[in-house]
Amino acid sequence: MIKKEDSLMYHSSARKGKIEIHPTKACLTPRDMRLCYLPGASYPSYEIIKDSASVFQYTSKGNLVGVITDGSAVPGLGDVGPLAAKPMQEGIASLFKRLADIDVFDLELNTKNPEQFIETVRILEPTFGGINLKDIKAPDGLKIYDMLCENLNIPVFHENLYSTAVVAMAALINALDLVGKRMEDIRVVLLGAGTVGIGCARLLIKLGVKAENLLVYDIKGLLHPDRKDLSDYQRPFTNKFSDRSLEKGFEGADVFIGASAGGILKLEMIRSMSGFPIVFALATPEPEIDYESAKGCRKDIIVATSSGRYPNSVLDLLSFPYIFRGALDIQASGITENMLIAASRALADLARDEVIEEVERAYSFENFSFGPEYLLPKPIDPRILVRESSAVALQAIKDKVAKCKIKTEDYQESLNIRLGTGRETLRRLIMRARQEKYRVVFSEGTSETILRSCSVLLDEGIAVPILLGQEREIIKIIDKLGVELSGVQIIDPYNSITFDAYVDEYYRMRNRRGVFKATAIDRVRQRDYYAAMMVHSGDADMMIAGFSTHYVDTLRTIVEVIGPEKDVKRISSFYLVLLPKDVVLLADCAVNITPTSEELAEIALLTARTSRALGIDPVVAMLSFSNFGSVDDPSVEKVRRAAEIVKLRSPELTVDGEMQLAAARDEIIRRDYFPFTRLKSNANNLIFPDLQSANLTLQSLQYMGGAVTVGPILIGTRLPVHLLQYGATVEEVVNLTTVAAVEAAELKKTGQK
Repeated sequence: MIKKEDSLMYHSSARKGKIEIHPTKACLTPRDMRLCYLPGASYPSYEIIKDSASVFQYTSKGNLVGVITDGSAVPGLGDVGPLAAKPMQEGIASLFKRLADIDVFDLELNTKNPEQFIETVRILEPTFGGINLKDIKAPDGLKIYDMLCENLNIPVFHENLYSTAVVAMAALINALDLVGKRMEDIRVVLLGAGTVGIGCARLLIKLGVKAENLLVYDIKGLLHPDRKDLSDYQRPFTNKFSDRSLEKGFEGADVFIGASAGGILKLEMIRSMSGFPIVFALATPEPEIDYESAKGCRKDIIVATSSGRYPNSVLDLLSFPYIFRGALDIQASGITENMLIAASRALADLARDEVIEEVERAYSFENFSFGPEYLLPKPIDPRILVRESSAVALQAIKDKVAKCKIKTEDYQESLNIRLGTGRETLRRLIMRARQEKYRVVFSEGTSETILRSCSVLLDEGIAVPILLGQEREIIKIIDKLGVELSGVQIIDPYNSITFDAYVDEYYRMRNRRGVFKATAIDRVRQRDYYAAMMVHSGDADMMIAGFSTHYVDTLRTIVEVIGPEKDVKRISSFYLVLLPKDVVLLADCAVNITPTSEELAEIALLTARTSRALGIDPVVAMLSFSNFGSVDDPSVEKVRRAAEIVKLRSPELTVDGEMQLAAARDEIIRRDYFPFTRLKSNANNLIFPDLQSANLTLQSLQYMGGAVTVGPILIGTRLPVHLLQYGATVEEVVNLTTVAAVEAAELKKTGQK
């Protein structure tokens, strides 16, 4: 559950809000500035004067969407006005960027006059490649949408009207196929005649549902021709059904689609439906009937809700970013209903395909396959962008609303490249960690940062925290912070029932290493030692420590109690680095100062193994200041020898070196100067020759490159244990726990640990 305090801190911390503008061209030197503005900008302006279509070549118009609202119908809040609507607007702007690499200006208009709204957007048309309307009360929002579609020569989309409808239609196409019913034969009960409901009704008719078989209800009952209170947008869906009650409408119906309010559907209604009923309860935040109650009502039922907690989640984010991506890329003059149906069919078809390992890995290798509980692809499926956007673009060409053509294969490849893997990796790993729920012991249970982190881990279902420290002190800090940690286990090493057993075990392990019994008692009282003994004894699955202790001291504890795994000579570490369009692993950034050739080879092999465990196919570069023998120096020879050792020990691994970082990451350099290299793609496992170069590179990426870094994550330990760096934030603790849990679970599953 998202807490008010966490949300307010998220929105207000550091740079305020959620979005900012970054230039895409250099603007540093005086020449750059002259190119950027005057006189440089005048030349593309002249070209646009000669040919207005060239604006898409010389400006960002083709990738810029205006997300526009008056704040009159914000979900869950109602008419809050333009200022209070801005957080929602920035939120959808962030989703556009993350999911489809679309830039957004959010505009909140201070008017309740539809004509004034329409005229404002019409005047702004030259700025944008597309318009996304959002959270405008009905029927004003529908009027605005229709008028803008008629008057603008760019795509206009009403997010509330069609985003959920597109996804619901995809699920319905697949559900009907499973139960052997045809669209033109079914009777549909649609509850909710607001913006979302009207969008669903329009697409149902477009898909082939007969008007006489569509029963649409609002809070006053059936939309009937005799009613005088209906808007012009509701009237096309009136029905002369003899009995206007919702209960009668359900009798013998094949499909229910809800776009109304939570908890208003009765089990008796579902029981009165035809054989193999399809129930889509899509009200938010609470569905018309909860998933479990509906499933328990009938054995032959197919159920979907808007909740991400259950199968068949009808989530609007499966539609709008990808519809716009396709429309923008062919410079569409509008978004037709055929394009929306193409998006629905693309989603439906993708759910029928074999689920890729990347998705199944994120859900703990749950066996997803097309069926009653898998009607839609999972949101993390990277194929959605390619399939849905290209389907929309191709349909736009067929509908003759596209200003440019595409070659399908080339376009799909460009979509694959556009986002890369960096943006989605952490989300996928979080989904995977939720399946494991590792018991993670935190030795510094009185740290405010650790306590806040544990609250997030519990709330997200990533791990089950165990806190070490005096219970009274920890509870006092929890109350002060106002975080929710109910049910978390708190252990005071001094008063633990396992203390004596841990002392005896530690003494057994270390008595021939100069440790007396009194020393064992003293050390196990220390939280780091106690935490390590918990993991050693199987009372915790993983340990995280070091937040406020010296890294070397805590590492020494880990070496004493846990030690390296079998056949590993030295423990090492890596960082997972999330770049905007890529993910790389850097090693060793925290443990080994000047590793030998043998140790470098071991680091490379352990990093590659972990890379596979995280779902990243390793391409390994052994880094140096030399490229393939260009310099003879002992430090270069060390790396060269390490690369040969790795090749001998793992012939199937893609690895090469010694090489500079530029060669490892630049395809053109490799093609022009080193065509013989074994690296046919950019290296994503970067193995540094020493700790100094690795750590400096990491911190350069962190503090000057804006990369998100996760680590250090120890590799080669007998059991999962990890150390935090000084000043770690809540986000860094959560991310490290997530990645470490996934890595440990995968290595355990494959028998490698």
